[in-house]
Amino acid sequence: MRQNSPAVFLDRDGTINEEVGYLDHTDKLVLIPAAFEAVRLINESGMKAVVVTNQAGVAKGLFTEDFVRATNDRIQSLLLKQGARIDRFYYCPHHPTDGADPYRKLCDCRKPEPGLLKQAAADLDIDLGRSYMIGDRYRDIETAHRAGAKGALVMTGYGRDSMQSVGPDRANDFNQPDFIATDVLDAVRWILKDRA
Repeated sequence: MRQNSPAVFLDRDGTINEEVGYLDHTDKLVLIPAAFEAVRLINESGMKAVVVTNQAGVAKGLFTEDFVRATNDRIQSLLLKQGARIDRFYYCPHHPTDGADPYRKLCDCRKPEPGLLKQAAADLDIDLGRSYMIGDRYRDIETAHRAGAKGALVMTGYGRDSMQSVGPDRANDFNQPDFIATDVLDAVRWILKDRA
């Protein structure tokens, strides 16, 4: 009987690529240098590397789902050139209050809801209880915990600002990071030690 494998779920903007506000043109796409080795280490560990990202710019009319997919393809291409790969990309195009139908709605895929992680688990035979999430916002950590995984908060992207945040993405009892990392590579190294 095949055993489900663990995964490292990665937020996209601010975690594996530079945070630029709404990434609405591929010219703005710059991968964080640490991401290449981080994803390679995930690949070598036998864990799945899965990107899960909120892309409310679709709901707000700033870009299309085709653009999100093209951007994800570009990220994959850049990683593959350095011997790293993402097993699957998942994104939420919705927003609860902004935009127009069919994108303006409450959904179970917009983080901190754990829908994207649950979908990935079903698609890729992932054991969420042995998995991890890396992101630059407290909602990434909450997503992990709601799915039964552990979460690491990186200080890239919005990470450092999140530590002082008084906005909606602030700390609470449910979204405390299991680890605070300087960047995605530091987080992956912690994960490998935690698994050992």
